[in-house]
Amino acid sequence: MCGIVGALTFDGSSVGITEERLVRMRDTMAHRGPDGAGVWMSEDRRVALGHRRLAIIDLSPEAGQPMHDASGDLTIVYNGEIYNHAELRRNLQALGHRRWRTDHSDTEVILEAFRQWGIDCLSRLRGMFAFALWDSRSRELWLVRDRIGIKPLYYAEHHGRFTFASEIKALLADPDFSAVVNEEALYHYLTFLAAPAPMTLFAGVSKLAPGHWLRVRADGTKETYRYWDVWDHVSPLVGRTEDEIAEMLLAELRTTVQLRKVSDRPVGVFLSGGIDSATNATLFAEGESAAVKTFTVGYKGDNLSYENETGHARRVAGHVGASHHDIFLTTEDVTSFLPRMVFYQDEPLGDPVCVPLYHVAKLARDNGVVVCQVGEGADELFHGYPSWITMRRLQSLNDILLANPVRRLAVWGLGMVGRVPERRLEYLGRGSRGEPVFVSGAAVFTEGQKKRVLASPLRARLSGLSSYDAVRSAHERFKAAAWEPTTVNWMSYADLRLRLPELLLMRVDKMSMAVSLEARVPFLDHEFVTLAMSIPSRMKVRGGVTKAMLKRAVRGILPDDVIDRPKQGFALPVRDWLGKLLTPENRDTIRRFTNESGLLDVHEVERIVDSADPDRTWTILNLALWWQLHFGNHTQAEL
Repeated sequence: MCGIVGALTFDGSSVGITEERLVRMRDTMAHRGPDGAGVWMSEDRRVALGHRRLAIIDLSPEAGQPMHDASGDLTIVYNGEIYNHAELRRNLQALGHRRWRTDHSDTEVILEAFRQWGIDCLSRLRGMFAFALWDSRSRELWLVRDRIGIKPLYYAEHHGRFTFASEIKALLADPDFSAVVNEEALYHYLTFLAAPAPMTLFAGVSKLAPGHWLRVRADGTKETYRYWDVWDHVSPLVGRTEDEIAEMLLAELRTTVQLRKVSDRPVGVFLSGGIDSATNATLFAEGESAAVKTFTVGYKGDNLSYENETGHARRVAGHVGASHHDIFLTTEDVTSFLPRMVFYQDEPLGDPVCVPLYHVAKLARDNGVVVCQVGEGADELFHGYPSWITMRRLQSLNDILLANPVRRLAVWGLGMVGRVPERRLEYLGRGSRGEPVFVSGAAVFTEGQKKRVLASPLRARLSGLSSYDAVRSAHERFKAAAWEPTTVNWMSYADLRLRLPELLLMRVDKMSMAVSLEARVPFLDHEFVTLAMSIPSRMKVRGGVTKAMLKRAVRGILPDDVIDRPKQGFALPVRDWLGKLLTPENRDTIRRFTNESGLLDVHEVERIVDSADPDRTWTILNLALWWQLHFGNHTQAEL
């Protein structure tokens, strides 16, 4: 697990990049790789690759990067883990690849796999990855992001060259790059709490979408291609019984958890006490001679909006015989961390969970663990959010109303007199435009609220834009390719395309790598995702029971009280702590941001902050802190 950076100067350009500048860009990400660093430049100085190393598999110096294949034709910088690297090495050896420089480096396996199969080698990789590979034979630079988007990869083009990095701050460290706010990305951030790929909040900086590769030729021409989409790989489990499918799920989960134990450094588990992390911990402990290390975060004081799960976590830890550790945060822990949080985020991630994620990751690192398994993905695959039940019902209601114009007019009439909440009225209105009610599991500002909060000039420039625009291509793909185009499958697919990679997994990557900890996601193994998306929707939904099929699969290996406990999401008690979080300094930051940026309406922002709306206030505070860091008086170096 690492940080990568690089540059390709196009043919005919006289503006190159120096090794000194590349090192400066690379070392903005020193937290991603404290175990080593490397730089390589081609003989003509037109290609430069840099790497910061967090050593996980094959700790030898020979496994350092940038790495060349045996012929010297291929050079790679790579961030991630290939869990089936040993099997692939054996396959490649059988095909005649016998000149290996390392004992068991998965980086070298990617190089040899590319030499054997070209870019089609991606279909054989099982893991999480973002890498850049320079092929000197064809003079092409390949950028690749894994199927689900567990690892990020950003790029920019300016001054006759193409640059890329694991974090935006590395690109910003290039003095030739000028940072400007991406207004369209800002608009979508207010709804989704993150910028949808390929956009970022910085104009001129893009992120590679999940399951895509980008080829950049030496003459500057580029090609982007989606090499993986779940609908191309599902095998509908029609005719299978629920018991048969449950057995398949448990068997595949055992495989994915075991694969994510592959490491030459200590591995642990983030544990909340809910079904997802409890499944990880239980399957991890199978066959282990030593106790698995588990880690939980809670909060001091009595908080009405959030009940600590530390007791439930200890219950599960006792069940698996874990060596358990927990930490309890205060409001002071949060306020003191906020400046560093926005630095590590790079662009705003309006999810308060970034705070506890950072602290539980630090707890694990401080206790000698370098790798942790996390539970992201299960809710999205198995209909795990109670709010999704409401959204399904709203979609059904919308379908009924769409078929009866009189009823639709009646609902709109009630909305006009305030009898239907604005958010639900907006949901119901989408059907008239052929849009789904559900666009994301994270939706903070409605379209109406965004129109009020945007400053008038920006509102005019973005006239005609809607949140649906960010998921339009995913919805069209879903309608064309989904084997069972149900609302249940649409919600899972929508979040697989946007919320998971650009918010939930991004927060895991940024906050864990901030403390040099690798996070692994068993539920988002692409083979497991494909299996989950092959299950008929009717089996995933059982009245008001969330995650019905997953619960059936793990019944018997987890205690019933863990399985049947009502879901409580991982959260920060923002509602209880908002008064203390809105310190005079933070209020002043928001005020300066609205007054100086010209992006948001000053009076509407003040109204939101004074109303103590926790979700929208946090979203604005995060944005204001980010703007202050990158466009205000504080520089990255000062922070």
